[in-house]
Amino acid sequence: MSEKIFTVRLAEAENAVEILDQTLLPNCIQYLRLETAEQLYEAIFELRVRGAPAIGVCAGYGMYVLAQKITGEFLPEFHRLGEYLISSRPTAVNLSHAVERMISCAEQNSSDPEQLLSALKAECTAICDEDKAMCRAISEYGLTLVKDGDGILTHCNAGALAAVEYGTGLGTLLLGKERGYNFHVFSDETRPLLQGARLTSFELNHAGIDVTLICDSAASMLMKQGKIQACFVGCDRVAANGDTANKIGTRSVAVNAKYHGIPFYVFCPSSTIDFSCNSGEDIVIEERSGEEIKSKFFAQPVAEPEVKCYNPAFDVTDAELITAIVTERGIARYPYTKSLKELFGG
Repeated sequence: MSEKIFTVRLAEAENAVEILDQTLLPNCIQYLRLETAEQLYEAIFELRVRGAPAIGVCAGYGMYVLAQKITGEFLPEFHRLGEYLISSRPTAVNLSHAVERMISCAEQNSSDPEQLLSALKAECTAICDEDKAMCRAISEYGLTLVKDGDGILTHCNAGALAAVEYGTGLGTLLLGKERGYNFHVFSDETRPLLQGARLTSFELNHAGIDVTLICDSAASMLMKQGKIQACFVGCDRVAANGDTANKIGTRSVAVNAKYHGIPFYVFCPSSTIDFSCNSGEDIVIEERSGEEIKSKFFAQPVAEPEVKCYNPAFDVTDAELITAIVTERGIARYPYTKSLKELFGG
C-alpha cells in the first residue's frame, strides 16, 4: 500500500483525530477530522474507522482530544464521554480497553491539571506504538505457519487498514511479501458490508500480492479443490476458553475448514483477549440495520420494504474449530483455557 495512505493518527495540532474514511474505499481515498464525541461515535459506528486495533487507537486519541475540551469537573465528564464512545460498538474489546486505559490514566493524574494532559498524550501514544509492535510480532509468528506458494483464504479485513501497520490477519501476508514469499490469496467478499471486496482486495492489490476476490459461498468449493492451504482471520474478541467473535460468516469458514482438514488461524493482539469473558456465550453480538442487506450497496433495493432482516455484525467461532490463535507473545493451541493462560497469565 502507498505510504501516503494512513488509517488513523493524531492531528499535528493535537486537536482532532484524522482517519481514512473506509466507507468510501476502494473508489475514493478521503480523510476525516474528528473533533467532537459525536463525530468519533459516528465514525466508529458507521465503520469509517474499523478493525479492532484501529478502533482502539482511534478511541485513545479521541479521548485525549476530548479531554482538552472539558471545562467543568473533569473526571465525571471524562467517564461519561468514555461510556458514550464504548457504546458505539460494544463487541470490539479494543475500544473499551483503550477508553478504560485513558480513564485510568486520568484518575491517576487528576490532582495535577498540568500533568494530566501530558500523561493522557503519552498514554494514547503508547496505545498506538504498542499496536504497531504487536502487529509486527504477530506477523512474524504467522510466517512460521505457512510456506511460499500457499493459497490463503481471508474473511473480512484484518490488515493495515484495520490497525496502524501490517495488521493482524493480513500482517503475515504483507510481511511475507516484503521477504519474497508469493502467496495466492482468495478474499471472501464478506457480505453484507463487503470488507473483503472493498478493503482486503484493495489492500493486497496495492501491496502487489496475488489476490482473487470470491463470493463468500465459493470458499467451500475452493477448499475441496485443494486451492486453500490455510485460513487467516482477525477477531474482535477472544473469550477465555478460546471462543472467538469475528465478522459474520467467520464461523462458516471455520466449519468448512475443519471438514476439509485445512488449518484455521485466528490472529489477534493481547488487547483482544478478554479473560473476564468465560466463553462465546457471554459475548454481546451487535445487530445492525437490515438496510445493509437490502439496499446499502445496490442501486435499488433487492428485497421489498416489508421483508424482515436479521443482520448480526459478528458470529462466534467455537474454540475447537480453531487450529491456533496467533498473538504477539506466541502461538496458542487448543485447549485455549491452558495455552492462553500460559502466554498471558490470565
